[in-house]
Amino acid sequence: MQLFSNQYPQILAELKSTIRQSRLKASLSVNAEMLMLYWQIGKTIIEQQQAASWGAKIIDQLASDLRNEFPDMQGLSPRNLKYMRQFATAYPDPTFVQAALAQITWYHHITLLTKVKEPEERHFYIQETATQGWSRDVMVAQIETGYFRRKGHALTNFNKTLPGAMSDLAKYITKDPYVFDFLSLADEHNEKDLEDALTDHITKFLLELGAGFAYVGRQYLLEVGEQDFFIDLLFYHVKLHAFVVIELKRGKFMPEYAGKLNFYLSVIDDKLKSELDQPSIGILICQSKDQVVAEYALKDITKPIGISSYKLTDSIPENLKGKLPTIEEIEKELGVLKHQDVANDS
Repeated sequence: MQLFSNQYPQILAELKSTIRQSRLKASLSVNAEMLMLYWQIGKTIIEQQQAASWGAKIIDQLASDLRNEFPDMQGLSPRNLKYMRQFATAYPDPTFVQAALAQITWYHHITLLTKVKEPEERHFYIQETATQGWSRDVMVAQIETGYFRRKGHALTNFNKTLPGAMSDLAKYITKDPYVFDFLSLADEHNEKDLEDALTDHITKFLLELGAGFAYVGRQYLLEVGEQDFFIDLLFYHVKLHAFVVIELKRGKFMPEYAGKLNFYLSVIDDKLKSELDQPSIGILICQSKDQVVAEYALKDITKPIGISSYKLTDSIPENLKGKLPTIEEIEKELGVLKHQDVANDS
């Protein structure tokens, strides 16, 4: 007796392919499905609280009843249901939830609803998180350093030195100020100290620069005539298809810095840039700058240059020293909060 037909291997292969494709689609859509479910629960709570005069305590009852019906389902705590209500209030359009918001996780959304109140800023962080693949912790760090207010804010001459589309994109890769809060440097540090510290923390530095930067090297040698010149930091931007020269300066911006960077870019374009590459870009990162002086310095520069400032960790004001909680007090408070969170979710 023949148990299998000759077509069995082909049928089996087709079924395996179908299952793989189905599982892939399911994994891609599971986040969108969950967000829509949470949105629908939140919308129902809003409607019933408005129309049927549901009180605040009804959420506790609803959470209990839903967990009794679906004991294996996570995310049905009273606190999470309140987030669902907040989520549906913030985003009333279900098509927007499906299209834009499904790019990041629920835990990202909870954080954004808690930390970012303005819709425009929240939408900005949603897009940046999806594009750059930030974890929740990285996204929180970017929010706390004011990424929304810093991105694309460097003083540049890109509109005069680059084609329109590239000018906009190049502008968007800049920040002002750059925040190097992962560094511990003395107030009297010099350029070499800063450069050493940034390259020692290159992963965090690349995160601060943003998506698309590929590290090429530090103190990159340029041989011009019979002289040697050294670029502080050299990168390649994979989206711009352009080399990016970064010069670090301790202290205030000086006009001659722009002239020297203009020279470096000319050499890079001549010696490194290929026919497939776009014009090289320079970014001067100084401890501070006078906006008017910087504008005049860039006025007749022929190469694309941006000028930004940088900041390290914020210092503690003298009037607050001695009034901050001790480590023991912080740990005790965190222990209380953690205990409350466990109780709320149980």
